[in-house]
Amino acid sequence: MSYFVVTFIFMLVVITIMAIGVIFGRRSIKGSCGGVNNANCICVEKCDKRKKLEAEGKV
Repeated sequence: MSYFVVTFIFMLVVITIMAIGVIFGRRSIKGSCGGVNNANCICVEKCDKRKKLEAEGKV
């Protein structure tokens, strides 16, 4: 039972640290290529999947 409690507390600490980092960083969490819902690609170097979609005219 103590392993569960320790693991649960550790996960809460990790999630809290990540949330604080996002709040103070003022950057939204985004995908590696294109963000959420096929938004405009925000990558410096576009990934192969994104290049293929743009070549096919689906984006």
